[in-house]
Amino acid sequence: MTIHWKPKIWLFSVPLRYTIYLTLIAERLAQKNCLVKKLEIVEILGTTSIICSDKTGTLTQNRMTVAHMWFDNRIVEADTTENQKNSTYDKSTPGWLALARCAMLCNRADFKQDPNNLAQPVLQRQCNGDASEVALIKCVELSMGNTIEFREINRKVCEIPFSSMNKYQLSIHELYTDNESENDSWPYLLVMKGAPERIFERCSSIFINGTDVEMNDSWRVAFQQAYMELGNLGERVLGFCDLRLSSHDYPKDYQFDGEEANFPLYNLRFLGLMSIIDVPRAAVPEASVSQAFLFARPPFSLLFYIV
Repeated sequence: MTIHWKPKIWLFSVPLRYTIYLTLIAERLAQKNCLVKKLEIVEILGTTSIICSDKTGTLTQNRMTVAHMWFDNRIVEADTTENQKNSTYDKSTPGWLALARCAMLCNRADFKQDPNNLAQPVLQRQCNGDASEVALIKCVELSMGNTIEFREINRKVCEIPFSSMNKYQLSIHELYTDNESENDSWPYLLVMKGAPERIFERCSSIFINGTDVEMNDSWRVAFQQAYMELGNLGERVLGFCDLRLSSHDYPKDYQFDGEEANFPLYNLRFLGLMSIIDVPRAAVPEASVSQAFLFARPPFSLLFYIV
């Protein structure tokens, strides 16, 4: 009687050899700074046509700068120069002042409180906080100045931090103006920023040329067009809104509760948009093509095609 045992041994060794091959491939990818967390990924990599990669900090430098703003129904380019000689908008308009105030207050980033750091040009100062919020605070500091003093005067009394579920950040501040009677009648200011569509849907009015205008379909179309135009530039877009809180409903020393949200979250006033650009890493396009035979489709940070 003949026993055919060799084919069985060969079949039993296939899974082991297969695992070894995948491991060797994973090691070669690691030499290219590509970490493979699961060997199954190596198996299907050859059939992949599109790779979606995280952009911020991976393909970009995570050094963000405000590029454009939309307020008073027009898109303007942000001036990021120290002397502010290239500004294309009037910094004294109510629309910009309201938008800048919201970006300044609804912001957890701040400059490191070191005298040597504060003596540096604004764009070179070191900051604490998220990169996008750092971009906002530097933009407002360049344009308006005195962000630290302004925050101290308009003290924060309540906050809802940003979350991926809500997609917005909210804070309430004791509002100080030169008009004492106005301070008594409207002691608090609610400011909110976040995903433009989430912010816009919470607003019943829009601030245009110093006037609160009731929201309607034409303004919804204008917002959508501006949002799409800025988004098509490959920029991160944020929406901003606010609401004055009257002393009749919210007297001084009112105890705001961020968890219970004992304050309005709708019927707010839309202020505008600010878009942020994150500079790409210098070697990303060349490294992608030379190392993996990839072709980038603008904006290159979103999609890669393998050929």
